[in-house]
Amino acid sequence: MAEPPRQLPLELPHEAALGREDYLVGASNKAAYELLERWPDWPSPVVVLAGPVGSGKTHLVEAFRDETAASVVAAPDLAEHMVDALAEAPAAVVENAHRGVDDTALFHLLNASRQAGRTVLITSRTWPASWRLSLPDLMSRLRAATPVEILEPDDDLLRRVLVKLFADRQISVDIGVVDYLVVRMERSLDVAMRAVEAIDQEALAGRVKITKPLAGRVLEDVHKGR
Repeated sequence: MAEPPRQLPLELPHEAALGREDYLVGASNKAAYELLERWPDWPSPVVVLAGPVGSGKTHLVEAFRDETAASVVAAPDLAEHMVDALAEAPAAVVENAHRGVDDTALFHLLNASRQAGRTVLITSRTWPASWRLSLPDLMSRLRAATPVEILEPDDDLLRRVLVKLFADRQISVDIGVVDYLVVRMERSLDVAMRAVEAIDQEALAGRVKITKPLAGRVLEDVHKGR
C-alpha cells in the first residue's frame, strides 16, 4: 500500500506557558526556583543565575518579572543611559551575560541599584570568570554576588517537561512515547524542545500519529543536529 503523500506542515502559532505556576521544579532547578521565590529576601543584592541553554532561565525570568515588575534587559544591549531607569524598578534583570556586557554600564547598574536598595539578577550560561571583564571593581562585586545554578534535568523532570512541551502545542501523546524519549535522549531541555518541535512537524507532514518509531527516528536526527 502506498504511503500517504507528505504535506508541508502549517506552522500554527502556539505559546509556551511561562507563568510561575507553569514552571516545573525538580532537583536540577529547585535551588534557583526557591531563591527567586524568596525575593527580595536574598543573601545579597546581586544574584548570578547560571545554567545551560534551554535549562529554563528565560522561564524563570518571565515568572520573576510578572511577580516583581522587574525591568529586563539583554546584556549586550545594556548601556549607561539605561542605568537610572533600571535601578528605579523594583528589581533589574540582565539576561545572557555570556554574550558580552559593557563593564562600565554593569558596574554603574550594580552601584545604582545598591544605593536605591534594589536587587539585580544576572543570567548566563557561564560564570563571571569567563565573561572577559576588565574592571577589577566589577569583578569584585560579582565575586560577592550569590551564585545559583540550574543543572541538566533528571528523568522525572525531563518527563514532565516533555509532557508540558507537547501540551503547549495542544498535542496529546501517549505516555509510552514520552518514556521512550526520556531513556534515549540527551539530558538537555534544549534537546527536549527541539525534539518536540521536530516530532510535531514530522507527524503533521506525514499526517500520522506520533508513535515510538516516529519519535525515535526524529530524535536520532535531532541528536545529529539535522
